[in-house]
Amino acid sequence: MDSPYAVNTLSALAHEGRLSLFRLLVRRLPGRVTPSELCNTLGMAPSLVSAHLRSLQQVGLVDSVRSGKSLLYRAELAQLGSLVDFLVDDCCRGRLELCSGRPNTLVTPDSPPTPLDGRSLMSRRFNLLFICTRNSARSILAESMVNANHSKRFVAYSAGTSPAVDPNPDAIALLEKAGYDIGNIRSKHLSEFMQPGAPEMDFVFTVCDRAANEECASWPGKPITAHWSLPDPVAVKGTPSEIGLAFRETLGALERRFAAFSALPLESLDRMSMQRAVDDIAETDSLTA
Repeated sequence: MDSPYAVNTLSALAHEGRLSLFRLLVRRLPGRVTPSELCNTLGMAPSLVSAHLRSLQQVGLVDSVRSGKSLLYRAELAQLGSLVDFLVDDCCRGRLELCSGRPNTLVTPDSPPTPLDGRSLMSRRFNLLFICTRNSARSILAESMVNANHSKRFVAYSAGTSPAVDPNPDAIALLEKAGYDIGNIRSKHLSEFMQPGAPEMDFVFTVCDRAANEECASWPGKPITAHWSLPDPVAVKGTPSEIGLAFRETLGALERRFAAFSALPLESLDRMSMQRAVDDIAETDSLTA
């Protein structure tokens, strides 16, 4: 990236509305978002959203694909990465500590893998947090499934941005039928895991689009974050059999994704490779499900 192109890219982001839109698209990666959802989430008029998207597309920060009569948009982090590289290499003279005040943490060939900010990766379990809006179904299913089937390597938690009073009864019924322990299952607010003394997370997954749309404070320890979008089984209307099928399909999707995740060599992947891997799991599963 040269200086004129960097100026254009910075100019595209130097607007509160465009920056908010771009940040939302980043939170929804690897998925794509419709303009109508962008309008509803950000409270912007369609004409304004269209103008912002055109500006971001012109500098390569956003791309689109057509699906039927609709366009679906996604953030392009490669272009943002080129901008960051330009700023570090040119403006910071290749020395990150000059601009950030942080010690230079660039990995050398002899550096041990430290994908989770230097915390020891050996002989310990990884902490995971699954987030959805109500913390009543999808995130509850994920927490229970992981703790039942993968407890030697992972400890799972769940929370909601606007939690329900209690977990959904159909989710509880499915977990009981599967033989999972539901003794400690409850709906809880995200803030419980941001308090002093709360478990420090290694991975944070949002499993519903609405929760991913919401801005969240930075997590202590900088965990790997990913959006594993799943349809809401609670929204399904129909016979008890149809509703039960929706919940079983949700649990099955979570089991597939986590089987792929648990097979990753987490102890040896660097952060970039790990982030790419967890994003690919959601995207591949959504295409084949």
